[in-house]
Amino acid sequence: MIPDFRKKTIVVVGAGRTGLALTRFFLDRGAKVVLSDSRPAGRIIGLEELDGSGVALDLGGHTPSLFKGADLVAISPGVPLTVPAVAEAMAAGVQVAGEVDIAFGELRAPLVGVTGTNGKSTTTVLMGSVFETWGKKVFVGGNLGTPVIEAVERPWDWLVVELSSFQLEAIRDFRPRYGLLLNISEDHLDRYPDMAAYVAAKMRMFENMSAGDVAVLNAEDPMVVELAGILRPGKVWFSSQRVLERGMGCEGREIVWRMEGVEERFAVDDLRLKGEHNVENVMAALIPPLLEGCPPRTAWRAVCAFAGLEHRMEVVRTLDGVTWYNDSKGTNVGSVVKSLAGLAAPVTLIAGGRDKGGDYAPLAAALQDKVTRLVLIGEAAGRLEAALGDLAHTSRAASLQEAVYRARELTPVGGSVLFSPGCSSFDMFANFAERGRAFTRAVMELPEREAV
Repeated sequence: MIPDFRKKTIVVVGAGRTGLALTRFFLDRGAKVVLSDSRPAGRIIGLEELDGSGVALDLGGHTPSLFKGADLVAISPGVPLTVPAVAEAMAAGVQVAGEVDIAFGELRAPLVGVTGTNGKSTTTVLMGSVFETWGKKVFVGGNLGTPVIEAVERPWDWLVVELSSFQLEAIRDFRPRYGLLLNISEDHLDRYPDMAAYVAAKMRMFENMSAGDVAVLNAEDPMVVELAGILRPGKVWFSSQRVLERGMGCEGREIVWRMEGVEERFAVDDLRLKGEHNVENVMAALIPPLLEGCPPRTAWRAVCAFAGLEHRMEVVRTLDGVTWYNDSKGTNVGSVVKSLAGLAAPVTLIAGGRDKGGDYAPLAAALQDKVTRLVLIGEAAGRLEAALGDLAHTSRAASLQEAVYRARELTPVGGSVLFSPGCSSFDMFANFAERGRAFTRAVMELPEREAV
């Protein structure tokens, strides 16, 4: 990484929240900044924040000559390395770096990186709560919201960072003290040519870690177990199915922590979070703080106080005997499977959105056990119906609001409605949060039925 940004020409690619934060970071350090985005100015939120800053704008497309003439091209997570202007700059020898790597070069506190296909956000926030309850000044961010670059030059004790495969693609120097790999299943195959490329992006988190660092790994995920053999850092495992001689395991309704001759037991029923997948998230979140000396009861108190994230199995309301769940953050098939596992039949599932190229077949068993009604929306509705339409009463809706109305008519008293799309939001919404808010608003607007 360039040691001094003063008077350097830096192209920041992507004008979302991360790109704007990167732009401010480089301007504050005396760089000459070009902000490049494929969208025109009218479609970019927050661009007015840079008025008068001296930043040059390259909007409505990417100008290759600007990229090839830069000292550094800094890319936002949503920007693939295959964007022609970026690829040409790399071929010309221009240094290309992602936001996480740029921030890491400026950070002085130890960092925990959390990746995997599902559970990243919950685990990241849980661990941040543990460190905070322990009295540590902790930054919690990354893929779940606050860009890591905004953590620079502040006196943190720890940083807990959610990392997507997109963020990990462009790292060079990034090296966390702890690296968590929660699970791996199909996702983002609209961006990657195959599953191997997606996995390779995830595994980049570990490439600079050494034997003195720690990988925290899921012993019940077959792909994680297979990949563990190539990792250099020390390994600590967690398992929701069995007790481990060294690590975090389960025995009945107790979580059992064993490390260096010490055993601690925690009652699963104390948790506000429900579902086996959340037990795994809790176990993973506990391991780094416990290894760093956090008192076990302090750590347990923190995770027991956590009620869950917005848009992740969030109970919206119970109306006329039907419970409605907002799981808009369920953007892949594995996430939907885990969410269904925590519910009892009959379930009406609202799913669909922009197709990510994955296989919907793994949903079949979950639907057969739980789902009696399936309401499909968005661009992926056709693929979903072809794969799953024979397993439940299936209908399509032209909008999310219509899907809510349809689900209300279809779901019997005692059932539940789960909005877990299994797809990205970008066909109808700006992001999963906007989609989740739209669902919640539509559900809250439903009137109670009049008593007969």
